[in-house]
Amino acid sequence: MLNMSLVKKIGLFAGGVLFGTAGIKILSSKDAKKVYTNCTAAVLRAKDCVMTTATTMQENAEDILAEAQQINERRAEEEAAAVEEDASEENGADENAGKEA
Repeated sequence: MLNMSLVKKIGLFAGGVLFGTAGIKILSSKDAKKVYTNCTAAVLRAKDCVMTTATTMQENAEDILAEAQQINERRAEEEAAAVEEDASEENGADENAGKEA
């Protein structure tokens, strides 16, 4: 006499094999292949969109960096000119003080 748990285990195994075989047939069908192809095409389109956006962002970041560097260069030149102007004013005031004495 067969044990009930053994019969149950054999039944589960047979059901799993049947389900697995049917699953493989379904997954390898032409309809499933069309679904996989369409999903892959959608992923590739999304990738292209993301890459375009990333490229645009990188170009914008490069432009921002270049403009920021130009601003800092102009600011440094203005500060250097202001320092020279202050120095020349001080030298002029020292020369005038020496002449008055």
